Amino acid sequence: MDIQWFYIAVCIAFSDILHGILWHALSDFYILLGEVINNIVKSSFKTWIVHELLEAIFHVIIVGLLFQSATIGVLAGTIHFIVDLGHGYYNLKLTPIQHRALHFVVESIFFMTVLAI
Repeated sequence: MDIQWFYIAVCIAFSDILHGILWHALSDFYILLGEVINNIVKSSFKTWIVHELLEAIFHVIIVGLLFQSATIGVLAGTIHFIVDLGHGYYNLKLTPIQHRALHFVVESIFFMTVLAI
């Protein structure tokens, strides 16, 4: 097995940083979008899930384009979504480096496993 798992994990991290930049640059739009979503689903928890799903779709698109593979994009978005749900649900208090490390380790192990099959 080569180190493609490493490149995928780095690209997911890049995609997450890009998402953060866009989140801050377009925060007014995201606040309005969040309010619209919250009015539709009528639940803060469901609004959070929709936000995480939209973020996962963003990662699917970015990573899928970078690797020119819809499969890698979908897998990357899915594992990132699962890790985000996990640390969000358990309300882990992580520093930015701990957050990035958690994602990198879990996503790396996931892709090592998938690519080894």
